[in-house]
Amino acid sequence: MVGYRSSRLSKIGPYFFSEFNRRREELKAEGVDVINLGVGDPDLPPPEHVLDALANAVRDPRAHRYPPFGGTREFREAVAIWYRRRFNVAVDPEREVLALIGSKDGLAHLPLAILNPGDITLVPDPGYPTYHASTIIADCDEVSVLLRADRGYLPDLQAIPRTLAKRARILFLNYPNNPTAAVATLEFFEKAIAFAREHSILLVHDNSYSEVAYDGLCPPSLLQADGAREVGIEFHSLSKTYAMAGWRIGIAVGNANAIGALAAMKTNVDSGVPWAIQQAGIAALTGPEGPTRDRVAVYQRRRDQLVAGLASLGWHPPRPQATFYLWLQVPDGRTGQDFAKDVLDLTGVVLTPGIGYGKEGERFVRVSFTTPGERLEEAIDRLVRAFGTTTGQTYDLAMHSRQPDDST
Repeated sequence: MVGYRSSRLSKIGPYFFSEFNRRREELKAEGVDVINLGVGDPDLPPPEHVLDALANAVRDPRAHRYPPFGGTREFREAVAIWYRRRFNVAVDPEREVLALIGSKDGLAHLPLAILNPGDITLVPDPGYPTYHASTIIADCDEVSVLLRADRGYLPDLQAIPRTLAKRARILFLNYPNNPTAAVATLEFFEKAIAFAREHSILLVHDNSYSEVAYDGLCPPSLLQADGAREVGIEFHSLSKTYAMAGWRIGIAVGNANAIGALAAMKTNVDSGVPWAIQQAGIAALTGPEGPTRDRVAVYQRRRDQLVAGLASLGWHPPRPQATFYLWLQVPDGRTGQDFAKDVLDLTGVVLTPGIGYGKEGERFVRVSFTTPGERLEEAIDRLVRAFGTTTGQTYDLAMHSRQPDDST
């Protein structure tokens, strides 16, 4: 039988989370009320003025035509306005801004645009899986850069062997970080820029979570650091900031050469972000900031709720300053994969095994709080009854199955 699968896909391997998705669907089919704390998909709606902008735009005749490949001039100018307002950074909307079909689009295509087979990328471990996948798809080699708790999950760039650093062409960074929720400072970015200059490396900063931060924190942009645009490109997503994950719109900003290469690649693989979606993006970027602040306040309350609940189990959860993830070391020494499977089978609560983000995540799970507070409370209650050490109660998953309505 002829096989229709490239060697690239074989190197990437099967989607790690597919087994957990399969088991989750089995439980749902059995009637179990599954609570998903594994996905980073905002549950709160986009701001009302953004919804209105989209509703108005879809009836405009321009919405039915091909959009400009790199984004409309109006959208790119809105990005420049947002960067000036948020980070006090001036960018050229013509040469230094590119519209994307979500930031994942740009991250996945950038290595194809600027690398040659056999080049090296420096990939954080743990890290967002697309950094690894895009390296393999581009027929390049990956060197893991370890992120560990004792360094605040910041890479030790000086620990990278010079022979490998000299061959590397890309260093992926992501702060605030998925999955660890770590944050970086401008001082760190300045050191990364110096490292990139020394070794002729392109810094690729995934800044998707800069607006999901708590306790007054304002995470910086890489482009705020001196010399960033000489060696760096930054990606941002409207998915997390404005709850537009299903709309697929993001941006790349920074080094004009890298932006131009990515734009040239994308002209060959897609036809740009739909015009109506860009109009909604303009409304989001230039509109009132109150809805975003309100959404972050909701996430902060959920963070506090989740941290308190897990602490009641003696699990010593961290208190993330940003993102809507909690990077939890498995409390009993097992692997995150085994622990997440037991949690799902015992309680119907989905957690994400950390190994899906790299070998350094083997004994961790990622817990998301993009779930309404009452569902978080229910999940915590189930965990307490299943794993609490004070009551000795056993947990009955069948109690949380959907039962037929026999009230009639």
